[in-house]
Amino acid sequence: MREAFLPSNRQAGLARLYAATALACVLAYAVPAPALAQEVGDMATSVPSGSQMLLAADTLVYNNDNQTVTAVGGVQIDYGGNRLVAQRVEYNRNTKRMVASGNVEVINSDGTKINSEHIDITDDFADGFVNALRVETIDKAYFAAESAERMGGVLTTFHNGVYTACEPCEDKPDKAPTWRVKARKIIWNGEKKTVRFENANFEFFGFPLAYLPAFEIADPTVKRKSGFLIPGVVFNDDLGVGVKVPYYFALSPTYDLTVTGTGYTKQGFLGEAEWRQRFNNGQYSLKIAGIHQQDPDAFLDTTAFPPNGNNVNSGAAGDPNKFRGMMGTQGQFAINSRWNFGWDVLLQTDKNFSNTYDIAKYNASVHQSSVYLTGLNGRNYFDVRAMHFDVQEDALDSNPYARSGQQPWVLPSLDYAYIPDASVAGGQLSLNVNARVISRDDLDKTFFTPTQRVPGIEGESGRLTAEAEWKRSFVTDDGLVLTPLLALQGDVDYLKASSASLDAVNNMATNLGQQADMRSSFARYMATAGLEMRWPVLFSMASGSSHVIEPMAQVFMRPNEQYVGGLAVPNEDAQSMVFDATTLFERDKFSGYDRVEGGSRANVGFRYSGSYNNGWGTNAIFGQSYQIGGENSFATPDLVNVGANSGLDTTKSDYVGLFGINSPNGFAASVSGRFDEQSFEIRRAEVKAAYSGLPVSLSAKYAFIQAQPLYGFATDRHEVTLGASTHLAENWRVFGTGTYDLQQSLLVRDGVGFAYNDSCFTYLMTYSQSRDLNTREVSQTIGFNLSFRTLGDFGSSSNAIDSIQ
Repeated sequence: MREAFLPSNRQAGLARLYAATALACVLAYAVPAPALAQEVGDMATSVPSGSQMLLAADTLVYNNDNQTVTAVGGVQIDYGGNRLVAQRVEYNRNTKRMVASGNVEVINSDGTKINSEHIDITDDFADGFVNALRVETIDKAYFAAESAERMGGVLTTFHNGVYTACEPCEDKPDKAPTWRVKARKIIWNGEKKTVRFENANFEFFGFPLAYLPAFEIADPTVKRKSGFLIPGVVFNDDLGVGVKVPYYFALSPTYDLTVTGTGYTKQGFLGEAEWRQRFNNGQYSLKIAGIHQQDPDAFLDTTAFPPNGNNVNSGAAGDPNKFRGMMGTQGQFAINSRWNFGWDVLLQTDKNFSNTYDIAKYNASVHQSSVYLTGLNGRNYFDVRAMHFDVQEDALDSNPYARSGQQPWVLPSLDYAYIPDASVAGGQLSLNVNARVISRDDLDKTFFTPTQRVPGIEGESGRLTAEAEWKRSFVTDDGLVLTPLLALQGDVDYLKASSASLDAVNNMATNLGQQADMRSSFARYMATAGLEMRWPVLFSMASGSSHVIEPMAQVFMRPNEQYVGGLAVPNEDAQSMVFDATTLFERDKFSGYDRVEGGSRANVGFRYSGSYNNGWGTNAIFGQSYQIGGENSFATPDLVNVGANSGLDTTKSDYVGLFGINSPNGFAASVSGRFDEQSFEIRRAEVKAAYSGLPVSLSAKYAFIQAQPLYGFATDRHEVTLGASTHLAENWRVFGTGTYDLQQSLLVRDGVGFAYNDSCFTYLMTYSQSRDLNTREVSQTIGFNLSFRTLGDFGSSSNAIDSIQ
């Protein structure tokens, strides 16, 4: 007869005591997977105090002569969130052993599952054995063995065991997993937190791949363990083939060290070390790397301009021991719940070391070194930081195309924004403050026909800007939305320019027919009164589709921009100027604070969106901008000719438009462009299309930019990029991409890759090429990566793999 809960009498009390002890023994044996690293005593205390035990069985037999209690038939014991299920459970008070048999399953409170046909274990948790054991850990790692034994409460030995991190196939449970390790012995040391394999075979898709006499890995439940990490292989034309071997030191729960040695066939030994430390409120890291290059001349490029333009990587020609190195540090700390402080700083012997040797976290072509303090509280935002941009390039500073030496120090840059909670005159008020101080050691100037540009002044400059904006929306009975706007911006600037900078500005002014008026200090303001009118109209079709057409117009009245015509204002943060549908209705279309849009202007156009019963959607924007009074800021030159060829430098701007569609089956496309306001000739265009589904994903992009001689682009630019990925089977994928310059008739970048991915294994193989537009020199990269879950990764760094995906 099955019992839901034992009655509260002496005999039932003894049975409950015996069953609880038996269950504790079983649960103690659950320690090897995955909680083997825990002390055995921890399991005994993991059951909450006051927990009640529930015992259910078909039959409960008490034998006082043999001092045993036996539960038979569908035994289920629940205690403190732990569960034991078996066909038979017997506990012997004399031997203090518990035996569970018949489809035994133990489910620990943390989710660990142990399956066996027979469990025999002492009640002191120290010694015991299990026959035909199967273990599933909470992180989906799996052990199986013909038998296992536990000794000293620490060491567990699996005999003829199997280990894998691949989930068994539901349809074919007997099918071999993607990978597994079969070993004569698997020794799990709970004290050292290691798993040792002896006489092991590594199988891949069921086929023996390698015999390993002995090897050791960290306990799968342990996240930090000293030892060798999986090695990697890298390749580069200038470096040769490299083998990377890292060693990890788990020095404490809060700090660790990784030391890596890489041997390159062309350049010798590269050493790296990274220290990481965590605190309650943040963390930081420190990395150093260095090498004595064996073949510095491998970096020479006789086709560059000047001929040895790439020699920045090697030092003097023929120098066999050119030392190159770096030191980098990153950190972030929470001062409190609202304020954060951090840094990211790179120092290196030359400007391209970290990029050349692919130093992780510092290998980007442009690395921003910064120290910052940020705060966020409700509608308040504060950010102050010092910055320097490290351009990691090959060209020598003497090369006119080199950019590294012309990068400024920003000491500092400040942004503050505030939106009061309460409305002001029924509308929303927003306040913004921006400040920056810039120091540059080298003049940044570029010469083009018929003029030149001066993007950066040698010397120091500073600016403090404060801006306030108020706006409020009104809706008429007919649905017309009227939004009046008032804005006021004020700047205070100073400039300390070198004589070379002043000469460059004077030469530029002469070429433009202007009179240079570079000032050491000045103040300016801009006041704006505006009105925005929108009339969204919703209508539905008989087919069930709905559409919203929103005619829209803006009028902004303001004085002329000050101190521009005389080239008096350095332009550091407003050099990018792209006029398209996304910026049509911006109040100020400049990208930064150094330029301020002046004169009165009207923006007119419409927005549209549609949705259909079949799940498709459409959207569009089209319009034009008009200079209706005052001086056109985009037709007024500055030190970088930012408004030239922008489409806004005429009284009537070019037309801009965008149209996009999307579907529920993964297809999306868009076309956008800028068109001449008289002839409707295409000035700028971009067409994009993508499909994402099974078994194929496709993407295509075409970009066109008309010639911009004042920016140095004397010819039109056409570029096509295509990408594709296809699944050959459930887990197999082939992908590729290519970018072709139609104007230069040159395949700029291309690459192909092959990949396999499942829950426990990832394989990637890629090959990519890139070509220099000037020299047409070809650079090749080969990458591969093998990732075995819980075992580690082997192969190239991930950024090399991801570059073509």
